[in-house]
Amino acid sequence: MRNSGITPYNLILPPALFILKQIGKVQEKVGLFFSLRRSVFTELEAATVTISSGRFRMWVHAASVGEFEQARPVISALKKSHPDIAVFVSFLSDSGYNARKNYPDADAVFYLPADTPENAEKTASLVKADIFMLMRYDFWPNHLLAAKRHGATMILAAAVLRPGSAYFNPLLKGFYRTVFNLFDRIFTVSENDARAFRERFGCIQAETAGEPRIDQVILRSRHTEHVAHLKTHFTNRSVLVAGSVWEKDEELILEAMRSLQNPPSLILVPHKVDKENIERIEKRLQTENLGSARVSCLEESFDAQKQVLIIDQTGYLLELYSLASIAYVGGGFGVNVHNTLEPSVYAIPVIFGPRYHNSPEAETLLQTGGASTAQTPEELSRILDRLINREGAAEQQGNAAGEFIRNGAGATARISGFAERVIQQAIPQPN
Repeated sequence: MRNSGITPYNLILPPALFILKQIGKVQEKVGLFFSLRRSVFTELEAATVTISSGRFRMWVHAASVGEFEQARPVISALKKSHPDIAVFVSFLSDSGYNARKNYPDADAVFYLPADTPENAEKTASLVKADIFMLMRYDFWPNHLLAAKRHGATMILAAAVLRPGSAYFNPLLKGFYRTVFNLFDRIFTVSENDARAFRERFGCIQAETAGEPRIDQVILRSRHTEHVAHLKTHFTNRSVLVAGSVWEKDEELILEAMRSLQNPPSLILVPHKVDKENIERIEKRLQTENLGSARVSCLEESFDAQKQVLIIDQTGYLLELYSLASIAYVGGGFGVNVHNTLEPSVYAIPVIFGPRYHNSPEAETLLQTGGASTAQTPEELSRILDRLINREGAAEQQGNAAGEFIRNGAGATARISGFAERVIQQAIPQPN
């Protein structure tokens, strides 16, 4: 295989790691990357020694928890048909690891070691993966090369190629061509992505599968037990559920609602639910002459017309969207808008702020008419007024969001179907 940048990468890597380690002595976050990996091989050795050599092994790597959510339905499907599969899950981020370190379907969850040839060889020799599945991105060439060299069938799942990304940089394109062609099968979110892999990088093994998180969201949306006690408070009302909102989102929503003659009932779901943030929100609502109640201590006297419901708990935002007539998804004034799939599964209109370009789902929702974006209170007020008061407007936009979900479903079956064929070839079938 032509190195096309792998050799220069490995020449640059040692001094880069040395510099990062020195920076880590004074910058806690950088130092944490290395300190968290000091015992990774000891822990991985302890986990692998209990796994018999005859078990089929699947290694899934995800940068963080969001990417891992794309893998969960695939893992579940394969474990359902092959319970004895040994599953290894690696994360780059500490947030991903901490969120899923006790994932019940995994035999081992570990931090991906720094991408040196030595670390990659040791990791691959311990895991002995029959399938290696990388979710979306986080391409570490030495780990990929080692996994392939040890005989793993290589899968890239939920892949996207954003226009203008580093992949297309003329100086890096040869490097990524080599990396992408390490994969035996590439499953993309859209046909545009598959075409880009084929035409720009020569990856004839690329095909469209869809977004695996859609299948996960569909499954989770069937359970609304956590919000059953809230339904009576919001029956026959226009309800705006503002999910994963930050302070800038709150300001936009509250100012926009102030100008509405017929404002919807508001369920406010902060991105941060610590005591200080909840108290800050309550004080802010008081300045707007709005009453509020926390869901953790909700009383029967709660009045959804006069009070804002503040969600000071975590874990059931998806279910809360089942109460909504309209959803506002936060994060669009920060790095990127949060999860827009969760409200869309209930076929309701979705609204978010202006920073959504790193979210393919948000962009597609806008293109297909299932979502709106607002940057100012005036824009949001006009959108809410139209959805609440113009006959058929909310239904039309909500139907478009629901259609987006239906069209994107099925990725799990396509990806797990390929993995299933690999398993069947590897595991002797009974006569």
